[in-house]
Amino acid sequence: MKTLTWSTLSATERSAALARPAARRAPELVEGVAAILADVRDGGWDALCAIAARIDGAVPAKVAIAPLAAEARRSLPADTVAAMELAARNIRAFHEASRPADVRLETMPGLLVEKAWRPLDRVGLYVPGGATPLFSTLLMLALPARAAGVEEIIVVTPPAANGLNPAIALAAELCGIDSIWTVGGAQGIAALAFGAGDIPACPKICGPGNAWVAEAKGQASALPGGPAIDMPAGPSELMVIADSSASPARVAADLLSQAEHDVSAQVLLVTTDDALAAAVAIEVDRQLATLPRRAQAEQALASGHSLVAVDLAEAAAIANAYAPEHLCLALADPEPLIGQIRNAGAIFAGHAAAETFGDYLAGSSHVLPTDGAARAWSGITTQSFMKAIGIQRVSAEAARTLAAPAAALARLESLEAHARAADARAAA
Repeated sequence: MKTLTWSTLSATERSAALARPAARRAPELVEGVAAILADVRDGGWDALCAIAARIDGAVPAKVAIAPLAAEARRSLPADTVAAMELAARNIRAFHEASRPADVRLETMPGLLVEKAWRPLDRVGLYVPGGATPLFSTLLMLALPARAAGVEEIIVVTPPAANGLNPAIALAAELCGIDSIWTVGGAQGIAALAFGAGDIPACPKICGPGNAWVAEAKGQASALPGGPAIDMPAGPSELMVIADSSASPARVAADLLSQAEHDVSAQVLLVTTDDALAAAVAIEVDRQLATLPRRAQAEQALASGHSLVAVDLAEAAAIANAYAPEHLCLALADPEPLIGQIRNAGAIFAGHAAAETFGDYLAGSSHVLPTDGAARAWSGITTQSFMKAIGIQRVSAEAARTLAAPAAALARLESLEAHARAADARAAA
């Protein structure tokens, strides 16, 4: 990781230092995703099977959860099963507690205005798989959806060598999911967006993935009548803000924890201490040497930097400009800085707050906005799987009071039919 001093950089150099890897939206990727979406939309199940056989190495299959979950309970160590159950309890508790409340207010006598929350009828969830089946993502998506009251949850994930990883099956059981479709990538998103065979079209698609998945979600949602999506959630990214009190070994471990996800992941260190930056670089190299996913991490580190800030206020400004998915505050006292952070998917405050805790079992969802989307988007919450409906109740007396001002405002916009509809209530 190259070390740069922020105060010496030009505006162009600062923009380049915070740029996401260009491969995330390479022209061939964008075009390839568009072709897959069009093929599945037009060709349905047969097209989906042909694409999946070529890319996934297997046609999509609907896998029953119960037998594999039972196998997982037999084969996995008891403490591993207990850890997953702990994670499920924490995630469930947090999202049930954060369910949005209905609001009912009499804005004036006789006029009762309400916002009532309703769960979505059906959602499609994408769970990354392949070499690293992310059972944790299923928990982080399905449990908030259950807390919201969603009745029908359709899950797709890339096939494993045996069809479906037992750990994902165990997570599905903990979420009350009976079956999962083994199909991944942009083709999995296409199946959820348009429907194919027995996979129904879903009005909303949620879940993170690689650059192909993220691009497919974005393109599908932009189509006329396309599905809503939770957020742009592509390859992982992490920024660490550290002062001289930080442990270089811990900071390096946090950086590598995200770099190992994907070759398109990005990790950045922002520090007020030049010596710490140098020590972290040494630690990154030392720990990288023994990582099983060293190759992925090395490629990801190529797009990372260490940025030296004048002070913590400048560090916060850098974080707000970058808007990281994950932001670790490896500081002696993180509290003053928390209030200065406006743009981040999640903040991990203090030396003890490992980002890994948030990935698995703290309770809030680890499905978070990437690529700068944290400037305007939030991570998954119970509310992600709900919609609000406005309800108005008007008494006859209130209608008589409202008719004239409503008609006046309508005529100010030259909408005469609107005005007459209000006038019709004048004598209600």
